[in-house]
Amino acid sequence: MSYLQLALWSQVVSSVIFIGVLVFMWFRWIMPVVLAAQERSNRQISDAERHRDEVKEALETLRAEIETARHDAQLIAQRAAGRAEHERELLLKEAADAGERALADASRELERARAAAQHRLRDEILAQALHLARDEAKARVGPELDARFIERFAGSLEHAARG
Repeated sequence: MSYLQLALWSQVVSSVIFIGVLVFMWFRWIMPVVLAAQERSNRQISDAERHRDEVKEALETLRAEIETARHDAQLIAQRAAGRAEHERELLLKEAADAGERALADASRELERARAAAQHRLRDEILAQALHLARDEAKARVGPELDARFIERFAGSLEHAARG
């Protein structure tokens, strides 16, 4: 074996030993760190995917709840509109009834006022007629009429005494 071959084989052996030490160091110290980092990264990716799926499910649940809330809001609006229309009709009916009652009351009050006015008019006419009749009676009655009444009265007394 020559020095050249020995140097060549020494280079080969040292290269093999160097590569072996590198492989040993790779598997001993570097590979566990790389695997741990990969596992952490995979765990983070898995957690992120799980979180994404949970958020998607929550989003779908919220969308369903929003749709339910919209439907409920429509029903509430319909019920409120129906109730408002019902209340409006009741108020209109109450107002119409109150107006009719007021009109009937006013009509009855008018009849009472008319009757009272007729009574006052009749009383005034009667008072004026009595006043006119007294004035006329005073004008017609005098000492002659008084003498005739006295004679008749005395005659009736005599007649009653005879009979």
